[in-house]
Amino acid sequence: MKFKIKDLGDGVTVVQLEGRLNLVNAPRFRDMVNSAVAEGHTRLAIDLSGVEFMDSSGLGALISGLKSARQAGGDLRISSPTDQVKLVLQLTNMERVLVAYEHAESAYSNG
Repeated sequence: MKFKIKDLGDGVTVVQLEGRLNLVNAPRFRDMVNSAVAEGHTRLAIDLSGVEFMDSSGLGALISGLKSARQAGGDLRISSPTDQVKLVLQLTNMERVLVAYEHAESAYSNG
């Protein structure tokens, strides 16, 4: 799993993921999000367009990141989920909690 982090300004940070967000990689992703939030990056947009597979551990890492960001007064939003990621979100009814935006850059355009 690869991470690319881009600061968009206005307090928004995009994290682009590439690879598999699974049991093996979820702890690294969770640690990276927690570190970003601790450094003051509390408005996170997670770009999932490069995630070829996500399991329940990956979903748990996203929820953990959401909780960390919200506790710090921010939010975590997702964008561009692949069909497999959409399926996981639908099967777990988490698409209501993790609403997907078309592009990471527009995830916070409405506030």
